[in-house]
Amino acid sequence: MYHTIIVGGGVSGLMAAYASSETGRRVLLIEKNKSLGKKLLISGGGRCNVTNRLPYEEIISHIPGNGKFLYGPFSTFDNESIIRFIESRGIALKEEDHGRMFPVTDKAQDILNVFMSALDENQVEIRTETTVKEIMVDKSQTTGIRLEDGTVIESSNVVITTGGKSVPQTGSTGDGHRFAASAGHRITELFPTEVPITSPEPFIREGRLKGLSLSDISLSVLKKNGRPRVTHRMDMIFTHFGVSGPAALRCSQFVYKEKKSQKKEQISMSLDFFPDESINQMRILIEEKISNNRDRSLKNTLKTLMQERLVLFLLDFLEVDGSANGHHVTRESIDKIVNFLKDFRFKVDGTQSIEKAFVTGGGVSLKEVTPQTMESRVTKGLYFAGEVLDIHGYTGGYNITSALVTGYVAGHSTTM
Repeated sequence: MYHTIIVGGGVSGLMAAYASSETGRRVLLIEKNKSLGKKLLISGGGRCNVTNRLPYEEIISHIPGNGKFLYGPFSTFDNESIIRFIESRGIALKEEDHGRMFPVTDKAQDILNVFMSALDENQVEIRTETTVKEIMVDKSQTTGIRLEDGTVIESSNVVITTGGKSVPQTGSTGDGHRFAASAGHRITELFPTEVPITSPEPFIREGRLKGLSLSDISLSVLKKNGRPRVTHRMDMIFTHFGVSGPAALRCSQFVYKEKKSQKKEQISMSLDFFPDESINQMRILIEEKISNNRDRSLKNTLKTLMQERLVLFLLDFLEVDGSANGHHVTRESIDKIVNFLKDFRFKVDGTQSIEKAFVTGGGVSLKEVTPQTMESRVTKGLYFAGEVLDIHGYTGGYNITSALVTGYVAGHSTTM
């Protein structure tokens, strides 16, 4: 008989196990993998972007998938609490761009070691390579779990921290959603977020821009009326199947949502190659370049503004003569080039699969979870934390912040 059982030894599970064992209660952490924290170890490119130091409002704005729900958990444990938890255990953190926090050592293993030491100190029992078959419930009260081999382990508190369905090699295969549904919870539609975007455009399929990296561009997902639903200004890269890189990853969930709202197989995106310049400023810039290089071909003049591969594609796509020198470039050609550089539109038809996504969209409905405790409103003694919930944010320390905060609050609530 355990006071609390944590199902899932990922980021939120580690924190939940620590918090639930703070008062000396008997706690069991179960993980089906051979080891704990597999996703934590690959986060931040192996450096572990453990949280973000931006103010609450900015963190919430970077969690477009129900981020406001986190105001409740933040009142108990927040991003600064995460920093104190890590640093008080001997691992110094450093702040990088946009508030991202990393261990000074740049080693995710050091963060995992903090948790392992804390669980060891609190005498948390850990069972790896152990698969949970079902959560046991009697008269709307959690009574424990049943393992795949039929073993029943009793507990009046169970915390589900099994993750979503993305990065399945870490063990996130949707088990928690099955457990939640069997306990009477509604699971909102699951979809990939922070994932590359696919496009049926011929120039994509032909690989004409494959591998072309663009720095500091603006990428938009367009609504039916042609106006942006969302715009992200970051880097991106063209691939053999579509677009990827930070800007594309952030737009991906809106591709899913806009496609669904428009009820169309394909929707449009817009790429602004020079977001600092207005259309008028762009026209003046190109006209000045041409005027100052009248004896140079248009192709060579444009190469002073952008990569050669992009210049060659632009001229061919627009059917503009790149060999013409500055004396013979028409206003119509300049207008075409300006419009391309400020609003290059292309069709996309979705994203790569949820298994290839960094983050899962959708999950356990938040209407059925109390934000101040993370306890189920349907089943007493059942708690949820992390990516199993219908919460999803951008990369940059926001998802791990959500996982650690909800994990702590869920674990802590079992001690109350």
